[in-house]
Amino acid sequence: MLTVVENLTLDGVMQAPGRDGEDVRGGFAHGGWAQPYSDPVMAETMGKGMAAAGVSLLFGRRTYEDFAGFWPQQADNPVTAVLDARRKFVVSTTLDEPLPWQNSVLLPGEAAKSVAVLKEEVADDLVVLGSGELCRTLAEHDLVDRYTLLVHPLVLGTGRRLFPDGAAFARLRLVECVPTTTGVLIATYRPADVDK
Repeated sequence: MLTVVENLTLDGVMQAPGRDGEDVRGGFAHGGWAQPYSDPVMAETMGKGMAAAGVSLLFGRRTYEDFAGFWPQQADNPVTAVLDARRKFVVSTTLDEPLPWQNSVLLPGEAAKSVAVLKEEVADDLVVLGSGELCRTLAEHDLVDRYTLLVHPLVLGTGRRLFPDGAAFARLRLVECVPTTTGVLIATYRPADVDK
C-alpha cells in the first residue's frame, strides 16, 4: 500500500509547512504555517503510523534533501531514530548513490515507472512525506492507495497545492477522521472504488 501524508491548508496549500525559508519557490513567504497547530493528539496519531512495523518511506529529491539536511542533526528528538532506521526510497533523476542519509536507496528514472515496480517488489507499505511533485505524479498514474491529510484551519491564498488546477478527477472515500485540539482534522481517504 502506498500512502501520501500531507499537511494542507483549507485552500489546499502544502508548501513549506515546517519552517520559515523551507521552500520559497514562487516568492512563498508563509513557511512554517503548520507549526502553531501541533498538539498531543497529532503527535500520538502520527506517531502510531511512524512506529508501525513494515513501513518504508518514499521521497522526491527536494523533500529528501531537506529531511536529510535536518533530521540526522536532531539527536534529542525521538523521531530522528525512527527516521534514521526506516528504509528510504528516493525518486530522482539528478542524485547519485551513495545517498547521504543512512538506509537510503535511489530509484533512478521516471517516477511513475520506478514506483510501480517498487510497489510490486517490496513487502513494506510505502509512505510519502511531503514530496508534492512526486505525489502529483503518483496520483496521475493511480499509484496512491491512501491519503492521510492533516487539514489545518488556515487559508494562505498562495502557494503550491497538492491538487492543482487541472488535476485528474478522482472520487475519494473518508475512512477515518481524527480532530485535534487545535482544529486540525487528520483525515484518511481511500479511492472510492476500493473496498477496504
